Amino acid sequence: MAPDPSIDPTEVTYYQAHGNLWWDPNGPFWLLHRLNALRVRFICDQLVSVWPPAADSTRPLSGLRILDLGCGGGILSEAISAMGASVTGVDIVSRNIDCARAHAEAIGSAVTYELASAEILAGRGDRFDAVLNMEVVEHVAELPIFLDACVRLVKPGGVMFVATINRTVASWLAAIAGAEYLLRWLPKGTHRWSKFPTDVELENLLEDRGMKVTVRTGVAVNPFTKTLSFTPYRGINYMLMAHKAAR
Repeated sequence: MAPDPSIDPTEVTYYQAHGNLWWDPNGPFWLLHRLNALRVRFICDQLVSVWPPAADSTRPLSGLRILDLGCGGGILSEAISAMGASVTGVDIVSRNIDCARAHAEAIGSAVTYELASAEILAGRGDRFDAVLNMEVVEHVAELPIFLDACVRLVKPGGVMFVATINRTVASWLAAIAGAEYLLRWLPKGTHRWSKFPTDVELENLLEDRGMKVTVRTGVAVNPFTKTLSFTPYRGINYMLMAHKAAR
């Protein structure tokens, strides 16, 4: 696959080395497993507010076509699929896709996985009700170019979710010094603080591309209990949802 401008080779190399460990709850991605329950709740709560399901639905996202960008080993993709959505998970790291496909086959998940980039999908005209950009934007080389493609993937009237880490002194202390060096919750080099977009920067980039941010929340991590929760404070981790106007 020819590289796209938004692909950072350093990030590809890092995840190629760790790609077989996605589903180990005690491995380097254990924090992502803890985070997943919170982000699935956030995504589902917002989607059902936009597209209300039948009152007796046990699969509230049925009928929705959802793209999980930078899907990794499929942790989020499988959880959203279990809620009834038709999910496509894409990643630029071959080992991630191999891991995701193997796990989906083992449990009978209906997620479709593809080795591809946002630019490739946008270029061939793919469109989705919702695009998930969860813990991805801080890993790309050219964020504006990446978001150009992401916005094209959202159908008119659709939504995009983004989760990332803010670029603040607090986030450096928590996500770099704390999580990677002091507590060793994540492998050193997982994140580069300079690549974190602030919430204001990200919202401006989205709104310049026709996406109106309508929901925002922060995410708090308790270092003693290793639990996560929503918080109004967005200075470290934050999530948001943005709408594209219907035509």
